[in-house]
Amino acid sequence: MLILAVAFTSCNQGPTLQTYFVDNELKPGFISADIPSSFIDVDKVELTDEQKEAYESVDKLNVLAFTLGDDNKEEYQVELDKIKLILKDDRYQELMRGGNSIDGKFMVKFIGDVENIDELIIFGNANDRGFAVARVLGDDMNAGKLMSLQSIIKDMDFDDSNLNSFKEFFK
Repeated sequence: MLILAVAFTSCNQGPTLQTYFVDNELKPGFISADIPSSFIDVDKVELTDEQKEAYESVDKLNVLAFTLGDDNKEEYQVELDKIKLILKDDRYQELMRGGNSIDGKFMVKFIGDVENIDELIIFGNANDRGFAVARVLGDDMNAGKLMSLQSIIKDMDFDDSNLNSFKEFFK
């Protein structure tokens, strides 16, 4: 019985972003999107070899955002604290962070190693808008090469209005 109890507790490593996404994607105040990499039409964009390799390593993007309003400030703080707690886990290694306490902050974390990322996490919160978390999932993703995609994504036009709102949030 003791071995079974130890095995069970060692498997439960606490909340993950994946479980947070599943638990909240349909709740009021949240918006979510699962976007396959094929959704982004790269035929209209000139890619460098590095950008092409990065694009091909990405399978999909999961995005979850919480929109801040006058009626949900307490809930926003609770959910923001949950995300921050999850991202403090040692499995999420920090790649970069920035921002300020007035406008908001962002951080980029990953699971894996810099040359072979399994999951890239982009988290940002704007004090007047809410927060958004993006999970970039793929195979053999490279941090430097993935960051090279930022320049083409910010200039792309998305037909889907939800995707445009995510794009605006991350600007």
